[in-house]
Amino acid sequence: MTLKRCAIYTRKSTEEGLEQAFNSLDAQREACAAYILSQAHEGWEQVKDHYDDGGWSGGNMDRPGLKQLLADVAASKVDVIVVYKVDRLTRSLADFARIVDTLDKAGASFVSVTQAFNTTNSMGRLTLNVLLSFAQFEREVTSERIRDKVAASKKKGMWMGGPVPLGYRLGDRKLLIDEPEAEIIRSTFQRYRELRSVTKLVDELARQNVRTKVRQYGNGRTVGGVHFGRGSLSQLLQNPIYSGRVSYRGTLHDGEHEAIISAEEWHEVQQILAKNRHDRKLGKQSRYPSLLTGMIIDPDGRPMTPVSTHKDTRRHHYYVTRLAPGETKMPAWRVAAGEIDRAVLKSVGDWLRSHERACEPGQLMSDRELADELLRFAVPEQRKVLLELGVRAQLEQQSLRVTIGEDAMASVSLPLRMVHRGNELKLVLENGTWKAAPDPVLVKLVALAMSARKSLGSREVDPLTSHYSKRHLWQLLRISFLAPDIITAIMDGKQPPSLTGRRLLRVTDLPLDWAGQRRVLGFN
Repeated sequence: MTLKRCAIYTRKSTEEGLEQAFNSLDAQREACAAYILSQAHEGWEQVKDHYDDGGWSGGNMDRPGLKQLLADVAASKVDVIVVYKVDRLTRSLADFARIVDTLDKAGASFVSVTQAFNTTNSMGRLTLNVLLSFAQFEREVTSERIRDKVAASKKKGMWMGGPVPLGYRLGDRKLLIDEPEAEIIRSTFQRYRELRSVTKLVDELARQNVRTKVRQYGNGRTVGGVHFGRGSLSQLLQNPIYSGRVSYRGTLHDGEHEAIISAEEWHEVQQILAKNRHDRKLGKQSRYPSLLTGMIIDPDGRPMTPVSTHKDTRRHHYYVTRLAPGETKMPAWRVAAGEIDRAVLKSVGDWLRSHERACEPGQLMSDRELADELLRFAVPEQRKVLLELGVRAQLEQQSLRVTIGEDAMASVSLPLRMVHRGNELKLVLENGTWKAAPDPVLVKLVALAMSARKSLGSREVDPLTSHYSKRHLWQLLRISFLAPDIITAIMDGKQPPSLTGRRLLRVTDLPLDWAGQRRVLGFN
């Protein structure tokens, strides 16, 4: 006789009645234990471990008791699963198929003590599938009935449970105003209308030691009682409960509870919040707004986010790959923002000129006028134009692709390459696609070189170079003898990408003849 280790699994969808001395789980376990005892002559023996899921739905497999049971089956600790009814194990055909697969791999089986069927033949499997189909149908009908009840109740303005919001208390299953907390709500809404900033209001509430509502659950766990953050305060300001209404699927219905603030005050706050969201999207609230935030991705399809660094009086802006949690920094991209911004704006301007659309009522300027003025706009106005046109930019290995419109009605690919300038990886657009901005370091070196040459020639001290050492002045003097076309290229930003200020200063074998200079500095 082969020993068969039997595990009893019990489940109840709700927690109602579980606190009783003898509840539904106990009744299921007692029936299953009696069945196992009746099969003792077959070698059946009940394991000591209990696998219970009280208050868990049978619509999915995310249940602690079931997870532990299947883990023990896979570890060959259980040979037979015994349930009161098959719908206690699951109400989903798809989940049941996964459970059966786990049982088959472990050489285990299951038994329902109130439903006799034999799964070793086709008729038994058909009977089981019919039972599960009805179980799943029953669950879906029950869910639909509950959803319909919630919808009808909310349309009547009834409170349908959930965390009681700050400012209210629960009495006779209805929301009643808690006056001390309600005063906090009134003050919070009033101060937001005055400050018009969630961040400033968060700081003010923290100074006043205003905290979130303390809630205690049936299991003894306590939450809340902490200072407001931007997210929790934004949710509070958007909650229509405070205006005496309840929301259902985006529609507001008059509630049975009393309002703490007027509907007019609530609507005014929503308008301020919406305007702030719009301004934040355009970058109006940022000290250093970035043109392509939310519109640019790297060659691997990952979004890029703006960052900036500060050196002396200059601020340098970049787009860097936004890494996922745990992702290494090795494959990340980091490129200067200026070149990309100018290239995208020029591409959009060219498209507006070549696809000029008819002026719509209320439109202040034509597409051609917009293209001419686009580069003169402030960054928030430029972002507004790009967002309205649905502009997207993607870095590729050898190009920058700019698309316009949600359905990519226009697309242009700008050739580019990446070059190292010092420790920085810089994007360079090729083939004259876009005139690069002059390198400020090179321009400054040329200016200092001319100043040094003037000082050494006239022996008059120039304030620009008076603090430099003699060795550095001689390095600058060499630069002053560069060919005129090289100087012009530097001032126009058309020098070779490899020509950096550091390289120009450190070239010790710079020829005096102009052809040699072009060869050494990479102009040929």
